[in-house]
Amino acid sequence: MSGKQKLYARIHAQAAGLLSDESDPIANAANLSALLFMELDEVNWVGFYFLQGAELVLGPFQGQPACVRIGLGQGVCGTAAESRQTLIVDNVDEFAGHIACDGASKAEIVIPLLKDGALLGVLDLDSPRLARFDRFDQHGLEALADLYLANSD
Repeated sequence: MSGKQKLYARIHAQAAGLLSDESDPIANAANLSALLFMELDEVNWVGFYFLQGAELVLGPFQGQPACVRIGLGQGVCGTAAESRQTLIVDNVDEFAGHIACDGASKAEIVIPLLKDGALLGVLDLDSPRLARFDRFDQHGLEALADLYLANSD
């Protein structure tokens, strides 16, 4: 097991404890974003956007103030939401249509939140380091997104 796999296993155990007795999606998103922000190195923004109509609306987060509304298909978050696929961007400056909420962000990973086939929103993480996120982050964060969805009504 790699160091990142061990890290995500530990974070998953902590998240399970935080989320197990609570079903409110906003409370759970707040706790999960805070946990990830505290536990992961080289991240400068962690948070949720929730689908409302044809756009993503800012939810609980940790980091600099953020864009409040993102259209489906716009930026990294909107593109990941529209495709319903996790999206890893090694260099946001090379992503056509990137929406710069924090100029320090250089890399980004976005995990769509899908429950019973329905898109509910996305989990978004930014880093000030180029190519910060990899397949271990993807697998770890997708498992945490699944845990969040399983514990939120």
